[in-house]
Amino acid sequence: MALITRVARLLRADLHAVLDRLEEPDTLLRQALREMEEAQGQAQRRLRALDQALAQAATRAADLRETLDTAEAQLAAALQAGQDDLARAVIRRRLEAERAQKALGRRHAELAAAQAELADRVREDGARLEAMRQKVEALTEPDAAGHPAQPWDDLGLGSPAGVQTADVELALLAAKQGRPLAGGVQP
Repeated sequence: MALITRVARLLRADLHAVLDRLEEPDTLLRQALREMEEAQGQAQRRLRALDQALAQAATRAADLRETLDTAEAQLAAALQAGQDDLARAVIRRRLEAERAQKALGRRHAELAAAQAELADRVREDGARLEAMRQKVEALTEPDAAGHPAQPWDDLGLGSPAGVQTADVELALLAAKQGRPLAGGVQP
């Protein structure tokens, strides 16, 4: 049983290695960049939705303040006229408006906190996204010969693909004869 598990693991590893060689690094970088841009867009849409919800809460709070002001005037008029039944109905409306106002205050505070947190995250992610764009641009920008830069070319040394077969053969002959390679590099 252990032999079958080991063989299966070996085959899986070989398959993953083949897939890794088939994938193009610049394509993967661009895809990662697109995914980051999409996530940033979604976060910005959520932020706009929170802004709208806060605006609606502010409008609702103004409506409730107006209702409370109207209820106070109506309550004073009902009490002055000796209409206790009418006064009870106005008091009920006022109490409902006060409770709604408290609940709206809590909801507004929650929305404001969520909006501030999301705005901070959008700013941070935006900065990371811009840094990633610059890195992708630097990695995929063509060099002087018109070849795309490679991720291993961080020092500007050129691509390993620039080594010709003839160079390898000459280096092999030099190594066999014990001479230093061109450029003073020892084998």
